Amino acid sequence: MKTNEAVQKYLDALTDDKRDAMNALRKTIVKALPKGFEEGIQYGMIAYSVSMKLYPKGYHCDPSQPLPFLSIAAQKNSINIYHMGIYASPELLKWFTDEYAKTVKGKLDMGKSCMRFKKPELIPHTLIGELCKKMTPADWIACYESNFRK
Repeated sequence: MKTNEAVQKYLDALTDDKRDAMNALRKTIVKALPKGFEEGIQYGMIAYSVSMKLYPKGYHCDPSQPLPFLSIAAQKNSINIYHMGIYASPELLKWFTDEYAKTVKGKLDMGKSCMRFKKPELIPHTLIGELCKKMTPADWIACYESNFRK
């Protein structure tokens, strides 16, 4: 996946430590995501979404936007990963939280779809890579439509 200008601008604006952490996380994600997700900036974050070519209905909150799947952001006190599949699929959430408990010492700081890592060196890259492989764009569209499109 080629870095687009907006993503590079986002990365360039970060401090060196945040940029290094985000670049490492981005590399993990890009390597693991199934084909069909596109990288860009969405809602002020580096985002991986289903292209409008694959899903022309777009995001129900804003149909002019591609369907979001995963985003990463450098916040003031943490590096955050937002994974919509975890939010929409109880099975995927259970898999991730179980695997996290097996592979990482310490408590997972997580909201509905947001994982916060206050120490970038504690980001479980291998586990995040495995998580990224769990849903194809077609899987995500089916999950999204069953949960959010009525």
